Amino acid sequence: MNQSYPVEVRARLDEPLSRWLWLVKWLLAIPHYIVLFFLWIAFAAVTIIAFFAILVTGRYPRGLFGFNLGVLRWSWRVGYYTYSALGTDRYPPFSLDEHPDYPATLDIAYPGRLSRGLVLVKWWLLATPQYAIVAVFAGGAAYTATGGQGHTWQADALSGGLTGLLVLFAAITLLVAGRYPRGLYDFIIGMNRWVLRVVAYAALMTDAYPPFRLDQGGAGTPAPGPDDLAPASDASAPAPAVPVG
Repeated sequence: MNQSYPVEVRARLDEPLSRWLWLVKWLLAIPHYIVLFFLWIAFAAVTIIAFFAILVTGRYPRGLFGFNLGVLRWSWRVGYYTYSALGTDRYPPFSLDEHPDYPATLDIAYPGRLSRGLVLVKWWLLATPQYAIVAVFAGGAAYTATGGQGHTWQADALSGGLTGLLVLFAAITLLVAGRYPRGLYDFIIGMNRWVLRVVAYAALMTDAYPPFRLDQGGAGTPAPGPDDLAPASDASAPAPAVPVG
């Protein structure tokens, strides 16, 4: 599938991986979990502020967008290091910034304008089918923070469920055979990518509805350029007539 989507989730399997380090990564990652707990509370608060900003102006304030993007990047790096993928033994940085040299990266194309009407329904009504799928992939969360309109933000959205089960199988294979099965890795990354797309959509960071497809593997699909973010109505407008002769 070569269709582009504004949420770009990439990863690379950082081999060789330690056979036993995954047994203690939960302990090594505790400082990150503590920081992310507070960051996700802030994420929920920022999203509420952005909700009203979009409703009034049709724009997501760039500074708020950058902060929430940073929280998602941090969460994805920690999840990739720990039990969302176990794809690297490289300790994740304590940073909201982009780290393109890290094996797990995330980017979201900044939207020029967002629909004022869509912001009222997309995070609860339109996203409901996606939540059902994500619940199977991600399962439960270690802790949550409740934002406005009764919406619950999962601070550890990439743990448990089918993803956690398959990561456990990968960990056992790694322990016994010293390798990460490539097919299993691609499937796990695909599920993580789906979850992150839904989180970004529910957080009002894009109006592009998450596709119902499992884009497996680390490369994913490229984020679109500015021209690709133009409203569909612009794309459907007839081209100007070209004089003949």
